[in-house]
Amino acid sequence: MTLACFIRYQIDPFQRDAFQTYAENWGRIIPRCGGHLLGYFLPHEGSNDIAWGVIAFDSLAAYEAYRARLKADAEGRANFAMAQDKRLILREERSFLSIVDGTLNIPAQATA
Repeated sequence: MTLACFIRYQIDPFQRDAFQTYAENWGRIIPRCGGHLLGYFLPHEGSNDIAWGVIAFDSLAAYEAYRARLKADAEGRANFAMAQDKRLILREERSFLSIVDGTLNIPAQATA
């Protein structure tokens, strides 16, 4: 993976459970459409209205192909519509970052 899309969501904190369902749905949709889902993250402590999603791609062209497949995916369209209907996302920001080789998905090592 060479590119990661970081999505910062400002969510309605009273609709946290609905956002969790929205995020869980992406767990099926994103990989099917060609994205490498690194995860969705809900607020736990501190701010109660900021959530994150992180998706990786091999290239910008792979991202563009993913977006085209996502727009054609019935479940993806339904998930977007659900979020709009419930108005659970107040704001969404996307940042694209280059992944530093040798640093992605490094497992923890136990210490003695």
